[in-house]
Amino acid sequence: MTRRKLTSEEIELWRKVIKQAERLHPEIPQTIHPTTLPKPKPTKTPKARIEAFELGQTAQSKSTRNNLKPSITEGLRANPVQMDTKAFARMKRGKLKPEGKLDLHGMRMSAAHPALVRFILTAQAQGKRLVLVITGKGKDRDEPGPIPTPRGVLRNQVPHWLSIPPLTQAVMQVTPAHISHGGDGAYYVYLRRVR
Repeated sequence: MTRRKLTSEEIELWRKVIKQAERLHPEIPQTIHPTTLPKPKPTKTPKARIEAFELGQTAQSKSTRNNLKPSITEGLRANPVQMDTKAFARMKRGKLKPEGKLDLHGMRMSAAHPALVRFILTAQAQGKRLVLVITGKGKDRDEPGPIPTPRGVLRNQVPHWLSIPPLTQAVMQVTPAHISHGGDGAYYVYLRRVR
């Protein structure tokens, strides 16, 4: 870091302070300060370039849509296939017939969750492999609020419930159903064999 030279105002202020201050050690001789002031250096003023400004020139031309969370069906389709690939392809095309069906239409979450747990564990105990869980697509909200809420509470909760205990040990694969079995309002649940 380079030292800068004192200005004439700063030197004059320092001299006033020296005259009023008492010395700590009067027996030690004073140091001699220069009496002549340094010549001030001329400062160059930079040439200012003012560019034309137009209102809104830096604003984004198109608003970007925030997609914070992928939809449930996109998330399920992105999951890796854990069952037989040929059976999975047939199931996605609606060629496999579900061995059991649970309809959760009109149920509240407090009633739907125990019904789902009971249905899945019973179906696995009976040796069933493919079951259909119908949730419905859900209703749109009457008044859109400031916080975005996903459409269809059960439709969003059922895949989560199937991925947590006690159902995680019974479920091998969850995918959206074929349009002939309910489309986005239903899920195929492929169960593990009981060993």
